[in-house]
Amino acid sequence: MTAQRRTQEWNSSRYAEHARFVSDLGQSVLELLEVRAGERILDLGCGDGALTESIVLRGAQVVGVDSSPDMVQAARLRGIDARLVSAYRLPFDCEFDAVFSNAALHWMKRSPDVVIHGVRRALKPGGRFAGEMGGHGNVAAITVALCATLEGYGVKNIGSVSPWYFPTCEQYRERLESAGFAVSWLELIPRPTLLPTGMRPWLETFAIPFMKALPVDERSQFLDEVTKRLHPVLCDFRGGWTADYVRLRFLARLGE
Repeated sequence: MTAQRRTQEWNSSRYAEHARFVSDLGQSVLELLEVRAGERILDLGCGDGALTESIVLRGAQVVGVDSSPDMVQAARLRGIDARLVSAYRLPFDCEFDAVFSNAALHWMKRSPDVVIHGVRRALKPGGRFAGEMGGHGNVAAITVALCATLEGYGVKNIGSVSPWYFPTCEQYRERLESAGFAVSWLELIPRPTLLPTGMRPWLETFAIPFMKALPVDERSQFLDEVTKRLHPVLCDFRGGWTADYVRLRFLARLGE
């Protein structure tokens, strides 16, 4: 099975039901962005536009881009100027006062530097890049359970199955500075996160590339086994599930 067939898939309805906490918790990243009325801002990986709306309400002119047609359509239904664009091929040149990204950059594993350089091209001189992504140690227990369970199914090259890029502060700082950014703030933030609908729906929403490593008729059992492995670690005595999130949050600027 090729890597192409193992890519993540996004469904806006499923995301809204099982992962609305992602945009809700992204509000604090907006404070780091410090939106000013009249600014032109690019939301990189805008998803269904729930958080993008908050930028618009602050008086900015916002363009949202995402690689998922379903998410772009959902964002447009909110009145967002959302466009179907790959983060690896951003078509903007010196257009934006700021670029914002929440919970999207860690999905851009193939070439993070290409994404960062595209952000740089999109920004005006003095522009800023603010974002939050999964950082080193993010969903570590979940990843171990996914990989260990896949190994039991005889899957080879398990390291190539994961779609996620979770850098350390040092690694991401080096990438930003190599692209010409001055890093104003960068920190890893442990953030255990309650999963309102439980672990199994989280896996069905976010772990699709792992599922695609298996035949369709084995995927349900695979998810059951992963959930069982995680129960002693991430499920409390009331049956509530918490994901072991660690976020990397940053603010970087271009020179004038």
